[in-house]
Order: sequence, then C-alpha cells, then structure tokens
Amino acid sequence: MQPKLYVGNLSYNAKDSDLQTLFSKYGNVQSASIIADRFTGRSKGFAFVEMASGEEAEKALSLNGTDFLGRNITVSEARPKESRPEGRRPQGDRNF
Repeated sequence: MQPKLYVGNLSYNAKDSDLQTLFSKYGNVQSASIIADRFTGRSKGFAFVEMASGEEAEKALSLNGTDFLGRNITVSEARPKESRPEGRRPQGDRNF
C-alpha cells in the first residue's frame, strides 16, 4: 500500500495541524494538507495525509467512519491524480 491517504467529509474548521495530530497516533506523518478552493481559500472538505510507510497508512485506515470535529470522516487509500484535458477555458469566455 502506498503511504498516501484521502480524508473526506472534513469539517470546514479543520486545520492541517489537527490532521497531523490525529494521524500521528498511527505513525509518522510526512504531510497533512487540506485542499482549499483556489479562489476563495475556503476548505473543500477533504485532505491528503502522507504517512512514512505503507504499514502506518494501513493502521490509519481504522479512522474511517470515526468522528473528527463533529463529522464522520472517510479515510481511504489515495488514488493517482487523473489527467485532465489541457486548454480548458472558463465558462464565461465563450466566443460565438
């Protein structure tokens, strides 16, 4: 198993440091990053946590469905990023 985990259904008040503390109970946390909207800066409600080893990540999967800051979080193995087509234009920039 790869040591990168997806964490979903996060409280919008959660901070990277909160995740670091939660996951450190299961091993060495290399990074914990809550994903934010690039325009508003507001949390999108999910994050990625990278553990030091696959074994530690496997242990951390036991957090799936547990309460964290008032919400039942989803914890699963992160999937590789899907490639998107290049050259996407904003919706308001249509030339007819």
